[in-house]
Amino acid sequence: MKKLLLLSCAFVIATSCGTTSKNNATTSHSETTKITDPTIYASTITAEELKTMLYKYASDEFEGRDTGEKGQKMAVEYLKQKYITMDIPTPLGDDDYFQEVPLEKQKVAEAKVVVNGKSFESFKNQIVLAIPNDVDITLNSIVYVGYGIDDENYSDYKNIDVKGKFIIAKAGEPKDADGNYITSGNTEETKWTNGRQSLSSKREAAKANGAIGLLYMDNNLFPRYAGFYQSQFSAGTAGRLSLKNNDNGITMMMINETLAKALNPTISEDTTPKEIDTTINLEIKNKTESIMSENVVAFIKGSEKPNEIVVISAHLDHEGIKNGEIYNGADDDGSGTVAILEIAQAFKTAEKAGHGPKRSILFLHVTGEEKGLLGSRYYADVDPVFPLENTVANLNIDMIGRVDPERTEGTRNYIYLIGSDKLSTDLHQISEEANSKYTQIELDYKFNDDNDPNRFYYRSDHYNFAKNNIPVIFYFNGTHADYHKPSDTPDKIEYDLLETRTKLVFYTAWEVANRNDRVVVDKKVSE
Repeated sequence: MKKLLLLSCAFVIATSCGTTSKNNATTSHSETTKITDPTIYASTITAEELKTMLYKYASDEFEGRDTGEKGQKMAVEYLKQKYITMDIPTPLGDDDYFQEVPLEKQKVAEAKVVVNGKSFESFKNQIVLAIPNDVDITLNSIVYVGYGIDDENYSDYKNIDVKGKFIIAKAGEPKDADGNYITSGNTEETKWTNGRQSLSSKREAAKANGAIGLLYMDNNLFPRYAGFYQSQFSAGTAGRLSLKNNDNGITMMMINETLAKALNPTISEDTTPKEIDTTINLEIKNKTESIMSENVVAFIKGSEKPNEIVVISAHLDHEGIKNGEIYNGADDDGSGTVAILEIAQAFKTAEKAGHGPKRSILFLHVTGEEKGLLGSRYYADVDPVFPLENTVANLNIDMIGRVDPERTEGTRNYIYLIGSDKLSTDLHQISEEANSKYTQIELDYKFNDDNDPNRFYYRSDHYNFAKNNIPVIFYFNGTHADYHKPSDTPDKIEYDLLETRTKLVFYTAWEVANRNDRVVVDKKVSE
């Protein structure tokens, strides 16, 4: 990191000429108090430093930074030392930069399932996807919830009580008479329609309505899942990671049509939720391994509004080692990780020059993003370091070092912004003005569309803030041929773009942290 001495002359000029004091401030359209010229501090963000750090962070030495593994432990220690070197403290006290995140690795379980005296085999008829505790139960009924959708426009739970019960649901989403999906009112697929996101959405709906078990019929996914889960079971390897005692609050199984029809013979045609009299014996042994991972947190206290927090986040983990190959994750999300370090340096430089931010800044490096947004979910849902009601905004960085090869129009000097207007018109305007004034990047909102089939808005760590009505911006360059492959290496990063995009996040954070008024939330959570 640069020495402050190199910028001392610039600080004298910036703070003595052409700036407005705190007591004599004028405000722009976004009501930002002009403490000083932030370009002085943004100049500490350089392609050279980003490159140096990323070649280290995304090197083979860190073994792909798999959650809970040796490489991830090396990564968090690297980040800690960077903050110590920059003299940026931790909000946790002493030199404790690690927010411990307790996780469980769940090994694939084999289930014994008997319906009305007939047995159904593991991996042939049923697969255990999640189990919080051992199950040894006899049920005299099960609740059929149709598609298992719970949306403001359509709900299978509307007139039926599933609290404390096992339920059965089927894949898919119904359409109306015009061929439009029932929850969206158009032909674009939603999070309920099919695939892994549908599976996850229906699990969350079941949990939210109080069910303790979900049997989910998906004939399209079942053959794919069966082979994978059986191979994992045979090898005895650990499977899905989850938050300990928090994430797996429901027993979940995927079943094929044969087992589904044993429970409800008309399930393929039937959409009416109802309680079904049947006898089911379930016996499943929970096989889990407890592990500990870490979020890294560093903090610059606000000078005037210290209890209002701006969170700048990126995930520190990646895919680890698979089949002997290291997945370095230079873009995903080494680029976001080193960007935060440079942004932290810029804010610290300003603070040392007497121009620290009005509001506090939390630099949050989260673990387990690749395993299901686990680190950010733990922060938001279990143990927020600062109360969520005090959190002004979250600026989340996930992949900002490359160019999307599918983007055929516009310049290479772009960034995809997602979520900036979902909850706050105010934050969106701040972002637009910061870019117009300082960086002039082409802001592309392609993936911000509510009907975007990729649904990136729900797929990175910002969403765990957004679901709590905290305004967010997700900075993203799009995917590319090296996404989630061993070939995502630091030599392929375009460091001039990484520098400019990092500066954009800094300038936006600067405006949010230093304006007179807190960012206004004027929209509700969009699911």
